Amino acid sequence: MVGTRDDGFTAYVVGRRAHLYRAAYLLCGDPHRAEDIVQNALAKLYVAWPRASRADSVDAYVRRVIVNSHLDETRRPWRREAPTTDDRLDRPAPVGVTPEDSDALWSALRKLGPKQRRVVVLRHYWGLSVEETAADLGVSPGTVKSQTSAALDKLRSVLLADATPRGGRR
Repeated sequence: MVGTRDDGFTAYVVGRRAHLYRAAYLLCGDPHRAEDIVQNALAKLYVAWPRASRADSVDAYVRRVIVNSHLDETRRPWRREAPTTDDRLDRPAPVGVTPEDSDALWSALRKLGPKQRRVVVLRHYWGLSVEETAADLGVSPGTVKSQTSAALDKLRSVLLADATPRGGRR
């Protein structure tokens, strides 16, 4: 029985860990904190694996754990300290995205508040519906819609402002 539990859990982690890490990174913007969040989520998933593996969607359970772990991390007093260096991923940008566009997108995403960032990550990175996002965050669908709209407006204005030529040249 233990071998089956471990095998199923291991197969899930091997297949989804990179995706979980990226989602955690999008939420917190720090690669080290993202690792901590994913590790906490996977530890909780392992404990609940017999129940979670029988659920309709293991991803839904893990998404909720990642969001809650992120919230727990932000509540810890030592997390209120601001880093003095600019931590960036030491990974290449996705194919088709120039480094400049990737940097601009990360910079714009960091300017969103935590609630708006969570909604954007769940809706546009995970591809969840409004109702699924609302259920994961424990808010109403109207809140998800308004947070998404405000976040996309802010992203659009930040990205367009960065793309506007200054001084006549670009």
